Amino acid sequence: MAGETDTSLQDLGDALKAAIPRAVTGVKLAHGELTVTVKSEAIVDVLTHLRDAPDCLFKGFTDLCGVDYPSRQKRFDVVYHLLSPKYNRRIRVKVEVDERTPVASAIGVYPAANWFEREAYDLYGILFTGHPDLRRILTDYGFEGHPLRKDFPLTGFVEVRWDNEEKRVVYEPVRLPQEFRDFDFLSPWEGTEYVLPGDEKAK
Repeated sequence: MAGETDTSLQDLGDALKAAIPRAVTGVKLAHGELTVTVKSEAIVDVLTHLRDAPDCLFKGFTDLCGVDYPSRQKRFDVVYHLLSPKYNRRIRVKVEVDERTPVASAIGVYPAANWFEREAYDLYGILFTGHPDLRRILTDYGFEGHPLRKDFPLTGFVEVRWDNEEKRVVYEPVRLPQEFRDFDFLSPWEGTEYVLPGDEKAK
């Protein structure tokens, strides 16, 4: 059964590459899942084909997310997950893009992409052209930066707290009041070079 599924997915990938060869740059089948990499400027055409072609009919838009590879020139992957209820199969479509080049919005093909694209913009800074309302959706008002980028500091830039005296929310630079702790990372099997509290009771 799994072999038949793999074969049908491979056939789908080959058919897609033959149908729009200038748009598809790669087809990969791994772990029973089909991933198709396409050129960013062709994403709307590819999604439209996947939705409407009789051998595809991917009517369900499941997810859109970003992935960050900061060492690459095109550091982001925009990843689309689609479902075909008729054929009971899924496909993953990937687009590579840098932080300045926008990707065409998929809302015209899949209206459900609206909030997913806003989330990718908010958390990664990925831009989408043709989006009717591309603004932050998860972070707070006035938030700076994009928190899922791998170069974003773990502590963030500002912290938010309620000031009981001023009766309002206050934004302040992040402070780390906890003093630095030095861990020895010695193996518990070899023992430490000092006496742990409580060890003296064993004598």
